[in-house]
Amino acid sequence: MKSILIIGGGLVGVSCALRLQAAGLAVTLIDPGDKKRGASYGNAGHIGSEQVSPWSAWENVLRAPRSSFGVGGPLDFRWTDVALWTPWSMRFLAACDPARFARGREALSALLEDALPAWQRIADLAGRPDMVIPHGHVTAWMTREGAERGLAAFAKAQWGKATWREMNAGELARYSGVLSRLPQAGAVFSGTGQVSDPQGARDAMLASFTERGGVIVADSVVGLSATPARATLASGGVREADALLVSAGAWSGRVMAMLGVRAPVIGERGYHLQSTETNWPRDLPTTVFDENFIAVSRFTTGLRCTSFVEFGSPDAPGDERKWRRLRQRIDELGLQFSPTPERWVGSRPSLPDFLPAIGRLERAPNVLYAFGHAHLGLTEAPITSELMCALATDKAPAFDLAPFRVERFG
Repeated sequence: MKSILIIGGGLVGVSCALRLQAAGLAVTLIDPGDKKRGASYGNAGHIGSEQVSPWSAWENVLRAPRSSFGVGGPLDFRWTDVALWTPWSMRFLAACDPARFARGREALSALLEDALPAWQRIADLAGRPDMVIPHGHVTAWMTREGAERGLAAFAKAQWGKATWREMNAGELARYSGVLSRLPQAGAVFSGTGQVSDPQGARDAMLASFTERGGVIVADSVVGLSATPARATLASGGVREADALLVSAGAWSGRVMAMLGVRAPVIGERGYHLQSTETNWPRDLPTTVFDENFIAVSRFTTGLRCTSFVEFGSPDAPGDERKWRRLRQRIDELGLQFSPTPERWVGSRPSLPDFLPAIGRLERAPNVLYAFGHAHLGLTEAPITSELMCALATDKAPAFDLAPFRVERFG
């Protein structure tokens, strides 16, 4: 394998491009160029090594009614997209089988074990070690009742290699001045972290890729073939190489269908508001306010607040109600925030069992794929790139990739 076309330039695709290029492959990256359309731009920036439990769990199904948007929660389904999420939901319920859930957690644990060090390695490769901040993260509760429930649940949960402890009074006091009142309790994690800015990290990797001779084609793929490996572009052009890598995020299902492969990816949409005006300290880590359904991260570009889990088409317009709700949460917490913040909506690429698809296509060995990372696309991008590099250079991956085969969907 000497040359490869990578379809999709989010954090997963760009990480793979840089890593494969460093391994000696001639890499062409094909991406439409709209940096804001996917979750790579608008996410919370959290390197979530602790998230080893798939979301496909019966406890999440049972919790869904009280988590719905209609009663103040983050979960919503676009009714105009019912034809998309109904069959997906049936597969999700099947994936909640306890045995499948346990296998999924084992697979995610293997994938996440080296996720934070992999981020540090690719930051070094890009010449920007400062873009990784390994200072952990916090979950905070604003009420005593919420804290008691949350801490009890945390004590029973599995967190992979990450560890946590209850915050002390001095650590809670750090929120004085940035919130209208102090949290009642919090859990501080070690072994996790964040990036200094999600788009900044992507830009740094793209800059390194192009400086080393990488080729970027700003276009959409409208046709794809494996033998020979060829991409037909919306502009009418054609690109060929020895191999393909599909990493098109929430649009990967459409791309894989061009190869005759079923990949039930859905757009799991998130929203953010971001303010350049903030007094949130730069060294205060990403904080999840559990009862408010909001994550807050300080980046080099400002303070970002993210929320919502909305299932539907990745191309659908944003829901104004969600930005209003998010602003309400910000004001409830008393965060210093711009009256006219940046608004964003974008799609996480989620498969029904909440495991990514990572591997080599059985029917066409020159086709690799890496998509469906759901909430963990940023977290898993660098470790995924190392797995792709192993496959592309005919080396053994660091662990068994069988649980991530796209063929598991038939």
